[in-house]
Amino acid sequence: MAITKLFGNKIAPACKYCENAKGKVMGDGMILCGRKGVVSSEYNCRAYIYDPLKRIPAKRVKQKFSQEDFTL
Repeated sequence: MAITKLFGNKIAPACKYCENAKGKVMGDGMILCGRKGVVSSEYNCRAYIYDPLKRIPAKRVKQKFSQEDFTL
């Protein structure tokens, strides 16, 4: 039985989700890495460690319901 990761298994490694990343992504898509210095937010190195708390999941599409949906 395969173990699924938090938020799914299809998350591409990126520095913005790494434990070593310090702070938020800057305006030009750069981030401060604790090991490599200033790098692209899409960069990943050998020291990459996924931190699920740094990832903001995509918002779900809200459905519009009508009164007819709730009547029996």
